[in-house]
Parts: sequence; C-alpha cells; structure tokens
Amino acid sequence: MARKRRSTPGPYLLHLELLRERIPDFNCFPYNLPAIHGLTALPFHPKVTFFVGENGSGKSTLLEAIAVECGLNPEGGSRNFNFATRASHSPLGECLRLSKAPAMPGDSYFLRAESFYNVATEIERLGTDLLLAYGGKSLHEQSHGESFFALFENRFRDNGLYLMDEPEAALSPKRQLQFLRLLHDYVRRGGQFVIATHSPIILAYPDARIYQLDGNGVREVAYTDTEHYAVTRAFLSNPQRSLATSLSDMNETESS
Repeated sequence: MARKRRSTPGPYLLHLELLRERIPDFNCFPYNLPAIHGLTALPFHPKVTFFVGENGSGKSTLLEAIAVECGLNPEGGSRNFNFATRASHSPLGECLRLSKAPAMPGDSYFLRAESFYNVATEIERLGTDLLLAYGGKSLHEQSHGESFFALFENRFRDNGLYLMDEPEAALSPKRQLQFLRLLHDYVRRGGQFVIATHSPIILAYPDARIYQLDGNGVREVAYTDTEHYAVTRAFLSNPQRSLATSLSDMNETESS
C-alpha cells in the first residue's frame, strides 16, 4: 500500500508560462484578451498573489485556468468535486504550464464566487459528513456572506493552496477586514493564495504581489498604483465632488 505523502508548508506554485505554440487562434476568446495575448511568464508570490483589473480584463479566466491545471473543479471546490452545472470554462488551461515546488499541499480549494451556490448544492447532495467540514450548518440556510465565512473559517487547513475568485463578493467591509485576519493566519500556517479581487481592502494585504490585467497586458504594480485604490481614495476624500462629477457625466451622455 502506497504511503500518503506528508504535506509541507508552501509555496506550491512558482510560476506559470503561456505556451504560445499551443494557442489555436489569437483572435479568439480568451486568447484575444490583451492580458492573455501579451502573457509570457508570471511568477507567483510564495504567500499571496493578487490579480486585479476591470471587468472583462481576464483575471477570472486566468485564475480558472490555473485552478483546472491544479486538478480543481472549474466551478469550485476541492479536488474531490467533479460536478458540472454548465461546462463554461475556457480551454486556456491547455496552453499553460505551471511550475510547481517540491512541497506538497495538504489541501487545495477553488472558490469561485459566482458559482458558490452550485458548490453549496453539491455539498448538500453529498451528505452530512461533508457538511461538517463547513461548520455543520447548511450553506443554503445562511446568508451569502455567512456561507462564505463558514468556508473560510471551517474548511481551510494548514499547508493549503487556495485559489479565490472575488472572495469579497458577499462580504461587508467589516467582514473583508475579518477575512484578512483569517488570510494572514492561514499564510502563517504554511498556505499559499492566488486571489482575483476588486476589493481595495483585500488588496491592501502586506507583502503580496499584485498583477494588473488591462489593455496593456499584465504587469506588477504597487498597491497605491492600482486603479481600485485611486478611485476609492478619491471618492472617500470628497464624496460630494466625486458624485457631482460622475452624475454630471451621466447627464451629458443621456442628453447627447
């Protein structure tokens, strides 16, 4: 009987490489996205890597492809989840090569905010024993934010690899700060995270690597150079002026 490998602290993912020779057509989605089109290699931070960008920039598509290449279900969950409500993931993973460290994660999980309802349904279908790993209470009988936190607090383990697409989607600002506390604890317990987010609160996690995905491709940026930080800072410093400018622009567009 083969002996199960013992998990060790991360990092687990070192870098990814786009295998351009495998891409069938750069004019087709998702290869026509500027962030994907210009991608060559991308190193991961040993603890926390963020993908940030506007809607449609490709950050979720890239994260999903990484999850698939790590053996995780594209709709979310652990390696043991293999359900498919609707097969909608892109073939990008077939064109990626992940460089992995010798370290072996003790756990891995893909949180995809938009399909977490489907994951919660699958958990209930699989029975009570699995539900205990999420706190023992039906995720459907909790608010969206409570069910997310049940996952964060109960399901994650030491020495884990966690890929997360918009974990802030159901969280209040206060809950986002609590999430950062949990994130920091899991990092200290040997975990590695790759997170796509719009949250300037979550992006503020110290000593992380932030990749901006936009029309110019993919590049590493400082926290204070992200558009999310700049827009939020400008708004909070003078909400009235920001609203006046935004609503004035909207009125001009409607009248033209």
